[in-house]
Amino acid sequence: MNDVTIWHNPRCSKSRQTLNLLEARGIAPRIRLYLQDPPDAAEIAAVAARLGTGAAGMMRLKEARAKALGLGRDTPEDRLIAAMAEDPALIERPVVLAGGHAALGRPPEAVLAIL
Repeated sequence: MNDVTIWHNPRCSKSRQTLNLLEARGIAPRIRLYLQDPPDAAEIAAVAARLGTGAAGMMRLKEARAKALGLGRDTPEDRLIAAMAEDPALIERPVVLAGGHAALGRPPEAVLAIL
């Protein structure tokens, strides 16, 4: 499949496993190191819509930073998106984008549904 992108954090085992899974299937995704090349709020909103989970579904709500900011599932969507744009470490990883769809690699095999 062409045009596959992974928002990747090489320090994350699930992100590494998902990348390995893609490569084992002959897919050479575009690797976006999202901590160094963070998505803006518009990109995050678009990916949240593609995931079908809303912003809360793609945010690491259990992280100390999210808790310190008072963020949770009931937080307004625009505030969650703004927080992830400001601090991309709050974005759940990895995110795989393919063919107009998106999936979180938790577990890594979850991304296979969009390929």
